[in-house]
Amino acid sequence: MSNEFSLNAEKRDVQGKGASRRLRRIDGKVPGIIYGGETAPVAISVSHNQLSHALQNEAFYSHILTLDVEGTSESVILKDLQRHPYKPIIMHADFLRVQKDQKLHVNVPLHFINEDKCEGVRQGGGSISHQQTEVEVVCLPANLPEFIEVDMTSVQVEQILHLSDLKLPEGVELAELVKGADHDLPVVSVHKPKGAKADEAEGEAEAE
Repeated sequence: MSNEFSLNAEKRDVQGKGASRRLRRIDGKVPGIIYGGETAPVAISVSHNQLSHALQNEAFYSHILTLDVEGTSESVILKDLQRHPYKPIIMHADFLRVQKDQKLHVNVPLHFINEDKCEGVRQGGGSISHQQTEVEVVCLPANLPEFIEVDMTSVQVEQILHLSDLKLPEGVELAELVKGADHDLPVVSVHKPKGAKADEAEGEAEAE
């Protein structure tokens, strides 16, 4: 996957809660850290506006990013993000270095397609319920997908799709399934509304 996102960053010499508050309030920047690999962690700051704008793109969360730290480029992924509990303020960002020969554990979004064509909805009168909206994948950086599609076209009423039913790109595994088959969690299902089930059961009882 190519680096489609880049941010400018500066090294941060003064650390601590007070320094971080001044950085956010006065300079309009977000304190952060780059860590991982064989290189020592580096405390950085990035523009709050630039980071906030980038975060509006869903792909930013599951892409390999380029951080330009005072002329030195770092390939990273966004590993953790801390937001203010009620203000639109980003408090801190953690970036993990990417090494091309080491597998990543990254959460990527699920894109549910053809829900309007779902057989369980159109023919069975069911409704779609999402149990998960993202999954954790394990892969090399070159194989990192931006998202994983879940085609709902042929899903029938009262059917449940599990993690093992997802079609994964080559070289990509699901972290939960790596743990074992007993971690094969439900992803999405199609069920009839409770009222419809009750009416159906009542109709069957009267027919008998």
